[in-house]
Amino acid sequence: MVTLLYAALCTLLILVLAGRVMAARMKYRVGLGDGGNAELNRRVRAHANAVEYVPLALLLLGGMELNGYPDWLIHVFGGTLLLSRVLHAWGLHVSAGTSAGRFAGMLLTLLLMIVMALFAIAGFIQQHLP
Repeated sequence: MVTLLYAALCTLLILVLAGRVMAARMKYRVGLGDGGNAELNRRVRAHANAVEYVPLALLLLGGMELNGYPDWLIHVFGGTLLLSRVLHAWGLHVSAGTSAGRFAGMLLTLLLMIVMALFAIAGFIQQHLP
């Protein structure tokens, strides 16, 4: 199952992002919230944003795979998901304001989820409507 590969890779990314949050919490001695620290806030948001989008994207990806979409397409979508999340996290890492990585990461994530949702709806219609 191709989706499992991307679920594993996204899990590792989320764990790296969580580790960065924990390291900043220890460094700045902040147990809850961000303590007003901009660096910790960016790390928390990079992690939280991935946790907010990755599960739903993986659900769509797995559903598409179960619906019989070709492996190459699942790889394209899974690779795009991983790339988009890395770009977003990197963008937040390098800049507190707007950044090309953050913009590209979110744009790719949102476009990917729209496309996967449309593919999923089309697959459902094709299988269940005459």
